[in-house]
Amino acid sequence: MTSVSPFRLLVALAFIVGGAILAGQLPQSGQQLIVVIASGAIALFTVLQDRPAPPLPDPASLERQRKRILYQGRSEAYQDIIDPITDPILLVRNAKVAAANPAAAKVLGDHIVGEDVRIAIRHPAAADRLANPDAKHTGEPILLVGVGSTNQRWELRIHSLQDGLKLVQLSDRSSRYAAERMRTDFVANASHELRTPLAAIKGFLETLQDPKAGKDDETRERFLKIMYNEADRMQRLIEDLMSLSRIEAEKFELPSEQIDLSTLVEEARDFYINSRGKKAKEIRVYLPTDIPMIQGDRAQLAQVVNNLLSNAFKYGKKGTPVTINLTPNKAGTMLCLAISDEGDGIAPEHIPRLTERFYRVDKGRSKFIGGTGLGLAIVKHISERHGGRMEINSEVGRGTAVSVLLPIARKLPNRNDAGNDSK
Repeated sequence: MTSVSPFRLLVALAFIVGGAILAGQLPQSGQQLIVVIASGAIALFTVLQDRPAPPLPDPASLERQRKRILYQGRSEAYQDIIDPITDPILLVRNAKVAAANPAAAKVLGDHIVGEDVRIAIRHPAAADRLANPDAKHTGEPILLVGVGSTNQRWELRIHSLQDGLKLVQLSDRSSRYAAERMRTDFVANASHELRTPLAAIKGFLETLQDPKAGKDDETRERFLKIMYNEADRMQRLIEDLMSLSRIEAEKFELPSEQIDLSTLVEEARDFYINSRGKKAKEIRVYLPTDIPMIQGDRAQLAQVVNNLLSNAFKYGKKGTPVTINLTPNKAGTMLCLAISDEGDGIAPEHIPRLTERFYRVDKGRSKFIGGTGLGLAIVKHISERHGGRMEINSEVGRGTAVSVLLPIARKLPNRNDAGNDSK
């Protein structure tokens, strides 16, 4: 009910009182009655003109209501049942949509109630079964591709109810098919990556079997070196595959060891200087004092540092330094390990896919420098197992920085302190 302003109420009251006073001054009783009625009418008009006119009904809403009344029949008894279901649900009678839950309206549109079911679900595989009122349904799924969006995959099931109703259920299977595709691609890529060096080794062995080539010391030495490099590449690939498999198997097991990440950084720096021939000026390390401990798996965290440092040296420009920063975030809840290079950088469209297995921006260059295509995928899985995350920032022509943020370990209360508190 619309509220009336106090000012208008006062004006209406003034009209009524004035009319009554004026009527008391008139000699004839009929005239008095006329004046009082007129004053009341003016007062009523004054009050009601502040009330807005009722809105006109929406034609589309009226049409939807008409279709519901026309096609629903007893289907409204099922509406309260299908509304809470998260899968899209339709009730169909005589090839018309009699009812739909909110999930179905979101995917197929608000207009579908009362429409021909072949218009609501525009898919030839479902049209024949849904349009035939006498068709028998066993509940076997029908695969639909492209309903709702281009890449979505649905399983449609039809169940016969009473009163000629059919219950149509759509189950989103996009994630399952995406996982199967990733698994298929992984097997295909792994097979290809292993087959390539194996074919090279086999080819050089066949060449060395030739007496002429086998007796040529220079040729034999060159072939043996290539074969060693290919075998080493296969070994690295197998080790990375096994490492990735172990990480995935342990992803639900939270590590419990207290780790000083600064120690792992210093060990990795010393390894590259002493064993890989890098100069001290090529590795810049920034470690603030009092680095907090993290809770983790030492071997896996060392693998994170080594993988990121290896990538930085592989893809950075020759002669430019690699920088390692280890700092807590502003909130003091995460420890950030950032390793950056001064290389060519990565175009923005490639960054979201860098953690995919075997994805390479430049396949030829990556294989030439010995990359397996699994390094960043391993770093991502280790970060997630530790409750952290990985971030990649890159600018073409300026370089790339990969950061791993890991939760800082909570300090356990001292037993003596706990005893004092209890007292």
